[in-house]
Amino acid sequence: MTIGSLVRPRNASPWTKIDPKLLSAIVVASILPAAFAVGFWLVSGINFIVVLYAVFLPLQLLGGAYAGYVGYGRRGIPDGLLVVVTLFLTAFVLIMLLSVVISVFATGFQALSPHFFYQNNRYVGPTTDLSYGGLGHALVGTLMIVSFTTAITVPLGIATAVYITETQGKSRSLIRTLLQAMSGLPSVVAGLFIYAMFIATGVSSYAGYAGSLALVPLMLPTVSRVSEEALRLVPKELRNGALALGAPSWRAFFMVTLPAAKSGIITAVLLGIARIIGETAPLLLTIFTSNVTNLNMFDGGVASLPTYLFLNLSFGTDGSIARAWGAAATILIVVAIIFTAARIASSPRKSGKKK
Repeated sequence: MTIGSLVRPRNASPWTKIDPKLLSAIVVASILPAAFAVGFWLVSGINFIVVLYAVFLPLQLLGGAYAGYVGYGRRGIPDGLLVVVTLFLTAFVLIMLLSVVISVFATGFQALSPHFFYQNNRYVGPTTDLSYGGLGHALVGTLMIVSFTTAITVPLGIATAVYITETQGKSRSLIRTLLQAMSGLPSVVAGLFIYAMFIATGVSSYAGYAGSLALVPLMLPTVSRVSEEALRLVPKELRNGALALGAPSWRAFFMVTLPAAKSGIITAVLLGIARIIGETAPLLLTIFTSNVTNLNMFDGGVASLPTYLFLNLSFGTDGSIARAWGAAATILIVVAIIFTAARIASSPRKSGKKK
């Protein structure tokens, strides 16, 4: 018998077969609690959230325990409870996330239009019609601030990751501890620090570069820690092979280790940008705002998407609130693009087929 004629035995994957009794118990445990909870809600008129937690969840836990008992006896009861809790919480988080996204786009849709993305607010007030004005100046300001922050943070973050992973310095543990502490730093504290150092002392006025400096300690931990993990995932055999061929350590790093970790480092940069692009408190304290496009990072107020959203929401009129929701939708779109790019950058590359 040749290898090509071998037939896969029927019992090769026993885990794919489900006992009919267990399947029936799963169906009953899934349908009956939901049906009873919906009926109770319709008859009683009690708030849906109260029925969800007080009626559906306890019945679903009993159903999960029953299905686990039918399938695996007493030892299956904890497994059934764990499955129910996991699925319930997962569904709850997904529903909440979808509700937020749908609410933002449904409410901000009336403000979204082509001119909304390139016009500024030079002649726009809180009561101006939505057919005029937009957040083009805020998009430009956000791009400048984030670019300036990235130019400062990325070299520093990658250098920190390289120091932690590629050297034997005694201060590595201290630096790692400082990065962990910075990752929990409240954003308003970073803004207050820059405000007290530059603006309150009279060294500088409100300017875009001050906002960029306030965002540096918020972005640095993400870039450093993700880059560190990317460098650690590079197989040591690659570096050792380069060293065995006579290459110095710095050459082995730049020609072997760094190219191998390139996708992870790109992901670190994109995640760091997504981390800071929606920060509001540091920018309110350092860049103030502007109704026109300001291309000078070192003089005058600069608009950004978070401050544009905050100020329009604070006006309280129907038009300004619609613009605020439109800005929120724009931020979600930008963050979604960044995370998609990070996903593409971190995905493994498939080699072409051999001809």
